[in-house]
Formats: sequence, structure tokens, C-alpha cells
Amino acid sequence: MRTDFRPDEMSGSAFYRLLNSVVVPRPIAWVASRDAAGHDNLAPHSFFTVASVKPPMVAFTSVGEKDTLRNIRTTGEFTVSLAPEDLFEQVNATATDFPPGTSEFDAAGVAREPALTVAPARVAGSPAVLECRLHQVLPVGDCFMVIGEVTLAVVDDAALVDGHPEVSRLRPLSRLGRNEWAGVGPVRSISRIRAADWPGHFTPPQA
Repeated sequence: MRTDFRPDEMSGSAFYRLLNSVVVPRPIAWVASRDAAGHDNLAPHSFFTVASVKPPMVAFTSVGEKDTLRNIRTTGEFTVSLAPEDLFEQVNATATDFPPGTSEFDAAGVAREPALTVAPARVAGSPAVLECRLHQVLPVGDCFMVIGEVTLAVVDDAALVDGHPEVSRLRPLSRLGRNEWAGVGPVRSISRIRAADWPGHFTPPQA
């Protein structure tokens, strides 16, 4: 048995909560921005992914018009800090709907450090940070996809193994449904199989 959920038969918020419980786990973009007056803003966004390889770009979605989106539209810059497990409560606290001009860094007690290529700050306690310049804001339904070109990636030496970020050392948080969050958990490794190495050999379909 399965239960069908139809968007046109549910309220938007109810189906949104359903999607958040099905599209899991979701990595968190802990986005720092700065308004025209120089006030720092910090907020977690769990609709986050890589958007382009060359040039390197990342994308996150703002659900509605929020301070982060307004700041990035104004200044064209932002940083994305990886949200680590040990800052779990601070990450959650920065999702509070403070009034514009309030610094979530200060309100939630999150230490900041200067970025090298953009004006918005980085989260000092994050093991990995991407500095970004705005490429495009794309309206999607009632949301806005923010695409930024990565100008610099910074990774804590303690999180590197042979020069490569190691997920067990990064210890990123992810969002699940409702008020649920998760860490990485057990990690499995497997190599991708090439068609030429497929057991019994792979014969492409005839045109």
C-alpha cells in the first residue's frame, strides 16, 4: 500500500513540509551577507547544491524574500560556511526571524573572521567556507534561486587528508523533515563502474 499526496489537494505549507521530509538529507548553506549599511547577516538555507563545475558555482534557494536575498542583490557578494555538528545550536539560532539590521553573528554568539575576496564575513568555526560573487537570481515559483560564482574555497588543515577534505573531519550537519537534523553517520565507499568493465561486457543498444 502507498498513500498519494496531491499538491492541488493540499495547502502549500502542508505539501512543503511533505517535500522537506522526502528530499533528505539536505546540506546546509550557512550564508553570510552584508547590507548596504555594513550590517552582517547570517542564515542557514537547506536548499543548497553545486550549480556549475566550470566556472565553479553554487546555488541556494531563498523561500520568499528575506534579508539574505535582499543583501546579496544589493552588494552582489556572500559567503557559504559549512555548518558543522559542533555548532548545531548556533546554526539553528541563526534561522530566527530577527528584524533587518540585526547581526545573527552577534545574537547567536557566532565568531566571525574576514573573507579574502568578498566583504561578507566567514564563520570562524566552520571547517570549510566558499566565498562567492553573485551570478544570477532566478525566480522559481514563490522562491528565488541564488547562484554564485565561487571566488575562493577555504578548508581547515585539520579537515584535510592528503590535501582533500575528509567528510568525517568536516562533520557537516544536514536538514531532514520537521525539526529533525542529522550528522554524517556511517560512510560507505564504492567506485563507479565503467560500461567497459560491466560484468559480461555492456553492449550499447542499436540505433
